[in-house]
Amino acid sequence: MKKQSKENLTALRKRVGRVSKKIDLIVGIPSYNEADNISFVVQQVDWGLRKYFPDKKALIINVDNNSPDGTKDAFLSTETTTPLEYISTPPGVKGKGNNFYNLFQAVKKYQAQAVLVVDADLRSITPEWVEKMLRPILDGYDYVLPLYSRNEYDGTITNFICYPLIYGLLGYDIRQPIAGDFSFSAQLNNYWLTRKWYPNTYQYGIDIFMTMHAIFGEFKLGQVVLGSKIHKPSAPKLGIMFTEVVSTLFKNILSNRDKWQNNNKLNKVPIISNGYHSEPQSLSIDYKSIKSVALRNFADYKSEIKKALPPSLFRKLNQLMDKRQMKITPKMWQEIVFSFLVYYQKSRYSKKIIEAFKPLYFARVASFIKQTLDMNYDEAERLIVSQAKLFYKYRQNIIAKLK
Repeated sequence: MKKQSKENLTALRKRVGRVSKKIDLIVGIPSYNEADNISFVVQQVDWGLRKYFPDKKALIINVDNNSPDGTKDAFLSTETTTPLEYISTPPGVKGKGNNFYNLFQAVKKYQAQAVLVVDADLRSITPEWVEKMLRPILDGYDYVLPLYSRNEYDGTITNFICYPLIYGLLGYDIRQPIAGDFSFSAQLNNYWLTRKWYPNTYQYGIDIFMTMHAIFGEFKLGQVVLGSKIHKPSAPKLGIMFTEVVSTLFKNILSNRDKWQNNNKLNKVPIISNGYHSEPQSLSIDYKSIKSVALRNFADYKSEIKKALPPSLFRKLNQLMDKRQMKITPKMWQEIVFSFLVYYQKSRYSKKIIEAFKPLYFARVASFIKQTLDMNYDEAERLIVSQAKLFYKYRQNIIAKLK
């Protein structure tokens, strides 16, 4: 990124201030400490808007958490044809959902027709992503999600919790329900603002909140193939992300039972834009560390885990942990997830239950790593999909237990 003088930055801010009162297209980029990559993302978005939507009034908005690393200046100093606007939460207020809330308010203010959101750490975004994601919204879709070639060890909260529960209970085949990159209509934007926001919705719970309410509100959904997703690994944030995503997911599943428990139809969300599935991003995975966390935290929460699980399942799991064996099968995992969802309801949404569930999630991830180390991407992906189908197969078991 070229260094610019204070005067040039001031001029840029003035240019931003002349944005039209009404905007056709908005691209939102949520961020926290993304100064090293946000300019690249902005450039790709700007090229895409200019190439594919030259007749539309567009705006690129960085919704930030008052990043101390210079994200604001990196964003505003990027040379673009499309106007830029920077919106931040107050100092000390963090959370991805807080950024989205600010974006939703801006979309409403500008009366935008279509909105695209992309992660600030993306290294695989191209101008074509802009066209692929925004065009369907202009053609009548309300929510468009991506289909990536994604490393089988990236997105483990998606693979083992969000995807199988959205598939298994809600009956929607959405492969990337918390992808971070998606597009939506003004109608859906305004609908989200009217829904109940839990505290974790203002944090990492925002993505699953958006997808679930798009389903519950019966909006028109689609998926597009975007190729490989290359970005910063999410592993360092998995602990806190797990708590915030899973609590939001569980609460919305339980509080909206009337919208899914009598629906026995599996909805195939259409793929409205095809493309080539490129090679996924290569990742190094720390199996020993994941296994260690699973074993240590299992011991810490053993009494709570015992209360949540059927006796036979707990005994089997306890034996595996005593022997330090990561052998949680898809069938066991389905029983574990459903049991914790039921127990979470009985506990009246106790945060302690989510924390007790966490070591079993790490144990399932470790079990999957061990099982798939010699498999290629396609073979591992088939296992993830078959696991989701298993959740759907046994959905009546949990429906009978939820009261």
